[in-house]
Amino acid sequence: MALCAKKRPPEEERRARANDREYNEKFQYASNCIKTSKYNILTFLPVNLFEQFQEVANTYFLFLLILQLIPQISSLSWFTTIVPLVLVLTITAVKDATDDYFRHKSDNQVNNRQSQVLINGILQQEQWMNVCVGDIIKLENNQFVAADLLLLSSSEPHGLCYIETGYLRQAIPVTSELGDISKLAKFDGEVICEPPNNKLDKFSGTLYWKENKFPLSNQNMLLRGCVLRNTEWCFGLVIFAGPDTKLMQNSGRTKFKRTSIDRLMNTLVLWIFGFLVCMGVILAIGNAIWEHEVGMRFQVYLPWDEAVDSAFFSGFLSFWSYIIILNTVVPISLYVRYVPSLPWGFSRESGGPIELFFSMKMKSLRSNLKSSSSCTVNI
Repeated sequence: MALCAKKRPPEEERRARANDREYNEKFQYASNCIKTSKYNILTFLPVNLFEQFQEVANTYFLFLLILQLIPQISSLSWFTTIVPLVLVLTITAVKDATDDYFRHKSDNQVNNRQSQVLINGILQQEQWMNVCVGDIIKLENNQFVAADLLLLSSSEPHGLCYIETGYLRQAIPVTSELGDISKLAKFDGEVICEPPNNKLDKFSGTLYWKENKFPLSNQNMLLRGCVLRNTEWCFGLVIFAGPDTKLMQNSGRTKFKRTSIDRLMNTLVLWIFGFLVCMGVILAIGNAIWEHEVGMRFQVYLPWDEAVDSAFFSGFLSFWSYIIILNTVVPISLYVRYVPSLPWGFSRESGGPIELFFSMKMKSLRSNLKSSSSCTVNI
C-alpha cells in the first residue's frame, strides 16, 4: 500500500506511450492502487485523539482533568472527570476504527479486482492495483472500468461504446479497427494530454501515431467506476490510474466531518464555558475582597497555605477551584448520551449533512420532461 501514498512532483502535461512500461515508468506516474482509509495501526491513536479533541467539550474536560491534578486548587477527585471522558473517547474511537476497517476492506476488494491486460502480446489477468499508465486493457460487457481509459476499439461498429450512465463513447477512427490482439500489441501511439484534474466533462489531448496527430476529447474517454453496457468488448489505453483518475480526484481526502449537531453542541459549550468563567471571576473577586477585609483577622486560626502570600493570589487560586467545582454546568453527560445513541456503523462522519448532490442523469431527465406547448405548420 505504500505505492498508494507515494508523493510525486506536479505535472504540467501527461505523456503515455502504449505498450511501453519502461518509457512510462520514468515519469513516476501513480499506480492504480487506491487508498480511502484514514488510519493505520501506527497512526490511529494519535490521529484519532487529535480529531476528537477538536470537540470543544473534550478539550475542556481534558483541561479540567489537568486542573484536578493540582492539589492547591483541586477539591474534587480526578475520577469524576476522567471516567466519562474516557468513555466518550473510547466509544468514538471504536466507531471510527470500525468505519476505517470497512474502508480498508473496501480498498483491498477494489485493488484486487481482476482485469485483462495486454502484456507482451498476450492478454493476462492482472489485479487492478498492478495496472499501469500506458497499458492496454480489455473490458467485457458489465465490467467496471479499472482506470481512466482512452477508448481504442470496440465490438460495435465505428468503435462505439456504451456505458452505464447511458452516455455514448466512441473511439477515434484511426484506432477503431484495432480489434485484433496482434494489431494492438504493435500499437505504439503516444498520448500527450492535460495533467490529472477533477473535471468530469472535459478532456483535451492529442494522440501521436504513425507520424500523424489526432485530437482527443472527453467523448473518447472511459472513466474509472463506469460500467460497460450493451457492448461485448472494448480495448482502452490507460491514461490516468489510481489517485490520478477523475473519480478519485473528485473524492478528495477522507476528512473528519462534523454534523450540524456537533457544531451546535460546540457553540453551546462555548457559551456555557463563558458563563462559567464569568461566575468564577465574580466568585474569585468576592473571595479576594473577603480575604482582604475579613480573612486577614483570622490568620491565627485559619492561616493561608504556604504558597499564598496575598488576598489577590488567594482569589486567583479560588478562581480555578470554582471552575473545577462548577464544572457540571458543561454537560459531558450530553456527549455520553449522544455518542452511544448513534446506530452502530453510523458515525458522525457518515452523518454529515448533504450540501451538494450531483447526478449525471440530470441532463437526460430534463430532456425527458420537455413538452411541446405549441406547433404551427405553414402550408
